[in-house]
Amino acid sequence: MRHRKKGRQLGRKTKHRWALFRSLVTALLDQERIETTEAKAKEVRGFAERMITLGKEGTLPARRRALGFLRSKQVVSKLFDDVASRFRDRPGGYTRIIKTRRRVGDAAEMVAIELVSRAVDSEQAKQAVPGKTADQKKGRETSKQSSPEMSDSPSA
Repeated sequence: MRHRKKGRQLGRKTKHRWALFRSLVTALLDQERIETTEAKAKEVRGFAERMITLGKEGTLPARRRALGFLRSKQVVSKLFDDVASRFRDRPGGYTRIIKTRRRVGDAAEMVAIELVSRAVDSEQAKQAVPGKTADQKKGRETSKQSSPEMSDSPSA
């Protein structure tokens, strides 16, 4: 029986699995959005949220704990300076998982795991033109305008 055995093995030995989790969390915090399988994303979510909580704590022992898990000093500094400040008022739930596609080859369910408040989203919100609809931003014509094909047709 499998009672009280939490976590997924993902077909890997323990050290390989931990290395995978560390790499995925480092990539997620660095790029703020990665695509992986659903099982890996659900496992990585807890580690990423724990790292962001350490970043919000902001103390030297918390920074050392993050350095012990993450693979890059640059990512740790980004975590403590940029990412933690974006989630200062949020009590948890820093990541979101979005289903994207089925992988060609083995039909594994692929998902994108991303930070809820991404730097790219805030930059795009600043650059958005006020007053335009989503259709106008994408270059679509509205139904009120007549297309040139209709004006060329003979009216008989």
